[in-house]
Amino acid sequence: MTHRLFEEKHHASIYQRYRFVPPEEIRDIILQYLERKKAQPHALAVDLGCGTGQNSRLMAPHFQEVVGIDISECQLEEARAVAGFNNITYRKGTAEELPFPDGSVDLLTAASAAHWFDQQRFLLEAGRVLKPCGCMALLGFVDNFRLHYCSCGDRLTDICDEFKKVLLPYTSTQVAVSNTKLRELYAAIPFPDKERIECIPLKQQISVRNIVGFMESFSTYQAFQRAEPDAATALLQRTLDRFLKEMGVTSPDTLIEVTLEYFCVLASKPE
Repeated sequence: MTHRLFEEKHHASIYQRYRFVPPEEIRDIILQYLERKKAQPHALAVDLGCGTGQNSRLMAPHFQEVVGIDISECQLEEARAVAGFNNITYRKGTAEELPFPDGSVDLLTAASAAHWFDQQRFLLEAGRVLKPCGCMALLGFVDNFRLHYCSCGDRLTDICDEFKKVLLPYTSTQVAVSNTKLRELYAAIPFPDKERIECIPLKQQISVRNIVGFMESFSTYQAFQRAEPDAATALLQRTLDRFLKEMGVTSPDTLIEVTLEYFCVLASKPE
């Protein structure tokens, strides 16, 4: 079954503010793959587990229509609040029961979401709704990101690792699946034309405030917060304070560099 972990309004707001937008490099890899496999027109892209719409908006200029699907109405409210994308619509639903006719979708995407799907049911539904030569693109990142600031980058990364160690008891099977770069899901895709790109590095300058907000968005942290709200809040504040002390700064708006390792699973339905 689809897992329902991101439905609270506060968590949706955190997602909108702090989650990383998928990099343009991955967007280009996906679009180039689609161009190689399927001739124009590219009418309909469906973004599964769209959350607050970061990936949906990234795809919007390249399709006549983009539909974002998510089980959380709070996430969809955040997505709909972003103006300027008239060809995107958002619908509540799941990746395992899609509201599209057979053979009607050019591209199915899922950004940091496919590990939550029921694998067998999702793949059957993908095979149903994709057009001949239509493609799926499942992307995400592993949680071993690194931080860089002057000479203390390794120590900042250690602080992140200690934060994640506290959350280990709250790590779900699905998070572990994501950290394998969807290895089992890739193997189960029935289409013979498929590939998995395992390492697409992204470096980005963000504030200390935003990296802590990003860590707050982790499903493991949210599970910890539900179980032990006071301890979770204290952990987050302690992590922020340790970052600032290690960097020798006082402002949480100080910029640091973060390196993320993305991956992308691509597949094309046979004609």
